[in-house]
Amino acid sequence: MILNLTSNKTPLIAAHRGSSAGNIPCNSLAAYKAALFQGADIIELDIAKSRDGKLFCFHPMMEPAHLCSPFLIPSLSGKQVSHLRYRNFDGAKTNEGVLPLDDAFEFLKGKCIINIDKFWTEPALISNCIRRHKLENQVIVKTPSEEKYFEALECLAPELPFMPMVKETDTVSRMLLKRKLNFVGIEAIFKSEDAQVISEENLRFLHSNSLAVWGNAIVYSRRKVISAGHTDDIAVTGNPDFGWGWFREKGFDIVQTDWVLPMKAYFNSTNPSERIDR
Repeated sequence: MILNLTSNKTPLIAAHRGSSAGNIPCNSLAAYKAALFQGADIIELDIAKSRDGKLFCFHPMMEPAHLCSPFLIPSLSGKQVSHLRYRNFDGAKTNEGVLPLDDAFEFLKGKCIINIDKFWTEPALISNCIRRHKLENQVIVKTPSEEKYFEALECLAPELPFMPMVKETDTVSRMLLKRKLNFVGIEAIFKSEDAQVISEENLRFLHSNSLAVWGNAIVYSRRKVISAGHTDDIAVTGNPDFGWGWFREKGFDIVQTDWVLPMKAYFNSTNPSERIDR
């Protein structure tokens, strides 16, 4: 599914929690609309569960920052969550509520690939929601690279397109090709350009098996290096070749960003060099 969409030399663009800025908060319906308007191919969304089992699009533990609320969504009922409102980048209350996952799925159906982060926290509930909306071929689900998550996915939803998060050294791809999973690629996380997970040898192996490679230009914090310093921050402050172009030259198939429109404009305005053979 994924590599069929990356037939040229330009990576697919994944919008991190949609596209948020100014008065539009992340993981909101407005953020997803903005990401589509700016040309995102994939929208990444986070999932949290209320006390009574309702699924919402929200990054766990970010309630104080994004909602100015001391209460975490898992401690609230779905009705209580529905009354919460996001704060904008100045801390002012917006009209954007916490979006139910059902509503997000209905809005995004047929519009883009949906990357479901935090899938491993509620795999049964989320899998059932995906099936209920008939989105089995429109999603990517991710888990850490641990056997307990692979086993759960095999049991609950082996048909869903799956990418493990692989840090530094890829010890799982060869094994996962033999499992009863819809293994479509990896999310590579690395501190150095010398990491084995993004070595030419490993990228050739992945691509030769029709597996996609996902990279991240996003910055979680100044202390958490996830892509060897190739970041949105570097790109939008004057060096897009190092910040974004590196991913294309290296052979990544998907790049996640907080700056969809500038990234798309950059990829459209520059000529890619030869990528690593598939």
